[in-house]
Amino acid sequence: MKLAGRMERLGTESAFEVLAKAKALEAQGREIVHLEIGEPDFDTPPHVIAAAQQALDEGHTHYVPAPGIPELRAAVADFLGRTNRLRTSPDRVLITPGAKPIMFFTILALCEEGDEVLYPDPGFPMYASIASFAGATPVPVPLREENGFVIDPGELRSLVTDRTKLLILNSPHNPCGSASTPEQLQEIAEIAIEHDLVVLSDEVYWALRYDGAHHSVLDLDGMAERTVLLDGWSKTFAMTGWRLGYGVFPEPLVEPVTRLMINSVSCTSAFSQYAAIAALDGPWDDVDRMREAFRERREVIVSGLNAVPGVSCVQPGGAFYAFPNITELGVPAATLSDRLLDEAGVACLPGTSFGAYGEGHLRFSYANSVGNIRRALDAFTDLVERS
Repeated sequence: MKLAGRMERLGTESAFEVLAKAKALEAQGREIVHLEIGEPDFDTPPHVIAAAQQALDEGHTHYVPAPGIPELRAAVADFLGRTNRLRTSPDRVLITPGAKPIMFFTILALCEEGDEVLYPDPGFPMYASIASFAGATPVPVPLREENGFVIDPGELRSLVTDRTKLLILNSPHNPCGSASTPEQLQEIAEIAIEHDLVVLSDEVYWALRYDGAHHSVLDLDGMAERTVLLDGWSKTFAMTGWRLGYGVFPEPLVEPVTRLMINSVSCTSAFSQYAAIAALDGPWDDVDRMREAFRERREVIVSGLNAVPGVSCVQPGGAFYAFPNITELGVPAATLSDRLLDEAGVACLPGTSFGAYGEGHLRFSYANSVGNIRRALDAFTDLVERS
């Protein structure tokens, strides 16, 4: 069967491939420490589950409007205002089954052959994959360790051309754990306005910020009219399996993206949207506890990685990823990650899973217990010392 040529341009997400390999090893009796998959290892808060159960009992099992139920769209707008992130109206909010559709729909609605999409590298692999699938040209913006793994506005400016259509930002950042600063975002906003760029701001890790407040390009004047905010419930509320995301769109994109939703997913499941309201309107205690647990794990894994011979690791400011530098070991990242899984029983990802500029690094998700993180660090140290 001959596939369409566009399928050759569609990539994948390596975390799920490594997870499958790790699970296969476990099925053979191996003990594996999972530091590859990017999801909180906490349960969804009980009041959220109860809201979903109530919605099912009340018969919320049918189609709902494609953009989302009005109550949830209003709850998102209120939540963003209440948390001082964005003042917006419910009609700009679209609810999707997971946050990835926001990327897909935004790029499909805006970009075509000849257009360029600027995206961070290392960065979430779907950015380049979807842009290429849509026929646009993905253009990597390097994130360099000497800059704290954030976009250098000067380098960004040098990459903008008259074909640049979209700029993708991600803070806190996957895989580096870095977080944007107000000064950096001010310069990026000036570039976006000067060159009439649309910005897709991926902020799914906004609540997992450890050192200071979350900062967004949406904080700056004139950016709400040209920025798509991407967020969801997966990371903040430990709801990855619920598949719930949302986007806040400039007015000209609302109707086209709604049309894309109708043509693809129809709508997001009804009962889960009532659970989403409960998450936004309910107590914040579980989020605080989760963030503090991640903070403790961050200290353990960063200090532990810095103690491994030939390895250094900057402290991430957000999310739950460590991105250590392994260049002194003289081994390609993909080779070392394979050896860690096969020989040491530690599942992680090579930095190259996130782009060419990720070479020389590994990504460890510290969404696991302190005990398991220490086991992984001991196994990593032993592997390096035996090599």
